[in-house]
Amino acid sequence: MTLGSVAAGHPLTADAAAEALRAGGNAFDAAVAALCAACVAEPVLASLGGGGFLLARPAGGAPEVFDFFAQTPRQRRPAAETDFRPIVADFGDAAQEFHIGLGATATPGAVAGVFAIHAALCRLPIADLFAPARDMARQGLAMTAFQHGINRIVEPILRASTQALALFADPDHPDRLAPVGTRMRMPDLDYALGVLASDGPDVFYRGDWAHRLTRDCAERGGQLRLEDLASYAVVRRPALSRRYRGAVVHTNPPPSQGGSLIAFTLALLQQVDPSAWGQGSAEHLDALASAQELTQRLRRDGAFEHADWAAALEPETLDRFTALMREAAVFTRGTTQISVADAEGNLASLTLSNGEGCGYVLPGTGIMLNNMLGEEDVNPQGFHRWPRDRRISSMMAPTLVALPEGCWVVTGSSGSNRIRSAILQVITNLVDFGLDVERAVAAPRLHFEGDLLNLEPPLAAETLAQLAGRWPSIKTWSQKSVFFGGAHTVLMDARGCASGAGDPRRGGVAIEVSA
Repeated sequence: MTLGSVAAGHPLTADAAAEALRAGGNAFDAAVAALCAACVAEPVLASLGGGGFLLARPAGGAPEVFDFFAQTPRQRRPAAETDFRPIVADFGDAAQEFHIGLGATATPGAVAGVFAIHAALCRLPIADLFAPARDMARQGLAMTAFQHGINRIVEPILRASTQALALFADPDHPDRLAPVGTRMRMPDLDYALGVLASDGPDVFYRGDWAHRLTRDCAERGGQLRLEDLASYAVVRRPALSRRYRGAVVHTNPPPSQGGSLIAFTLALLQQVDPSAWGQGSAEHLDALASAQELTQRLRRDGAFEHADWAAALEPETLDRFTALMREAAVFTRGTTQISVADAEGNLASLTLSNGEGCGYVLPGTGIMLNNMLGEEDVNPQGFHRWPRDRRISSMMAPTLVALPEGCWVVTGSSGSNRIRSAILQVITNLVDFGLDVERAVAAPRLHFEGDLLNLEPPLAAETLAQLAGRWPSIKTWSQKSVFFGGAHTVLMDARGCASGAGDPRRGGVAIEVSA
């Protein structure tokens, strides 16, 4: 008997979700178990010191978002007193500057999110959902090539403190990062999950951990105070829903930007018929790039300049979204995606992020805190000018799609600004071209940003020549890349049978779970 399907960024993350389904849990139990497991199996991308979103659709119910993303502090510390410093991450063919330190940490929401989701939607005891992550943390797991590659990219962050390096170091050579195949253990995180299972979230937001974190912030240049942690609350919102041809897309609403921008781009694409050109044709890719370019213009200027395209959008919605997006700070960095559908028809799309991590580890817990105040997009007028006590906006866009034939798709993506383009292309591959879920996820992607059109292979020379006449700045990638996101996706058909596809760009896996 099929119990459901899971797609995630690591085999053990997916296994934890599958274990919850086999134990009688639903899709939301599976998502919570996978979130905790990801903090062990994907520790740079996922942490209880970060935050995220769950888009939940209980069987027969309306999709709803649980927003447990980070919140800006209530007060700003003078910049001269703040632990806030740049590091450079080496991506091989490019380098990028990030800012870390306790002064880059916003109020985390992941712990509150886990407990809010559990109270509202889950059926298994929370200790049971923590158990797979605790077992992994205690017994250890082998360092994969993908995770090792991520660690090398952000090595300056992992070396920011002895406590951070200890989480990722070779046990036999503690002065260097663990190589591929090394068995990594996280005993402090095992302990922390045990405390949370018995004591609940108050230990993090009001208890001993809160006092230790805020004391360290006060003494070592952080921004967080006890009132920031004690006042944090998960926000539940109706999903943003929009029709796209015969499908209905449900995604993350404002104040986060990602879902709104996907909805706008779909509205633009609806004015043309990509299926008439063929998937991957020059005309198809040009339409995708044009829609992304115009959506970028909306984000930058708050309005489209071309009336023909703007006519596809409701003025009231455009005004409301533009106002909300202008008010919110924006966060766009590293994430991991968990997608689950169960045989009862429950659907869970969960996106989790820790940024790159700030380099500070809460003592005794193995939990690295986020660096979400150290992102340029949060500070368009310069660092240390973020709006106070406000939920940080995000490009993260956990998404559900109701297809015309009665199927449901659960998707979302990691990938910074590429999140929205990855999700968009999975949707159009399914709706416009009728691809199955595995091909829809694996198909080559493009992403337009700034003035540059990024194209993923394979790409015919004739197609590239046609696009070059329209887009003067093109970068053609030599292979599929993490740059283009990680859209781990599952599909539930009208008969209750589920299938999935992990995104190969980010080591994704999919499991069809049977009793």
